[in-house]
Amino acid sequence: MTCIDTAWLDARIAATKATIIAYEGAIDALESGTLSYTLDTGQTRQSVTKQQVGSLKNLLAYYENRLATLCARRNGAGLHVTPGH
Repeated sequence: MTCIDTAWLDARIAATKATIIAYEGAIDALESGTLSYTLDTGQTRQSVTKQQVGSLKNLLAYYENRLATLCARRNGAGLHVTPGH
């Protein structure tokens, strides 16, 4: 059984939420007629275009699934979670 502390999980959850918000912003802008958008996840910056909306939606789904998994782990699903240090 893997031991992950809650502080680590909380940090990963916060980072994943920020990434989701960034991807949603890019998708919304591109679907609203913007031809290119600077996607800034806080870790990377890249220029994306309307032609990449499909890929962005796939990545958004990945991060939403990641968030669900991290939240489940924090809430005790299948892992032993110890209090943060």
